[in-house]
Amino acid sequence: MSPPGAPARRTRAPPGPALYRSRMIAEGVLIRPAVPGDAAALAAALLRNRAHMKSREPYRPESYYTPEAQAERIADGGARWFAVVGERVVGAAILSGIVLGPLRSASLGYWVDEEHTGRGLATALTEEVCRAAREELGLHRVEAGTLLDNHASQRVLAKCGFERIGTAPRCLHIDGAWRDHHLFQRILHDDPPPGIPAATTPSGDLA
Repeated sequence: MSPPGAPARRTRAPPGPALYRSRMIAEGVLIRPAVPGDAAALAAALLRNRAHMKSREPYRPESYYTPEAQAERIADGGARWFAVVGERVVGAAILSGIVLGPLRSASLGYWVDEEHTGRGLATALTEEVCRAAREELGLHRVEAGTLLDNHASQRVLAKCGFERIGTAPRCLHIDGAWRDHHLFQRILHDDPPPGIPAATTPSGDLA
């Protein structure tokens, strides 16, 4: 799934991995936060799935598929989770563009190893990210985007409570052309941001 592009926004660094939980989702498959030592395994996974993801991802230079480049990505301020089998990365999800204040939002992107599709990993990753977005990051919403013909990702998002909110023409340059994207969001809760009072009714009572 390719996340929509977003303008630069004021963000905060996400909590460290110790503040997120790990959980086993199937025999031998663990979802856990990314750590700096995952760079080599992540690079190997991306290289292994390069052809599989080519039609869904922006152009990547050769340097992208190196441990050094992936170490920089892991340290770039996004919040990442991996699905792992032993030391092998077989799926990943990221929250990028994390914004607090009155918006409290982030963009979701994810991928699953070609050999592990159809096993519920994308759904499990998305649900775990949404849980952490609310419970650890204090976010109000998560947004995502898919190519128009990426029906598998659209089914994952629908299963995880996302609603389609529109279509962005020529949103992202993928596989040689500007591609339209369907846009989705999941509202995690309706509580006010910390330190901000809830709305009041005309009588002055809290809504």
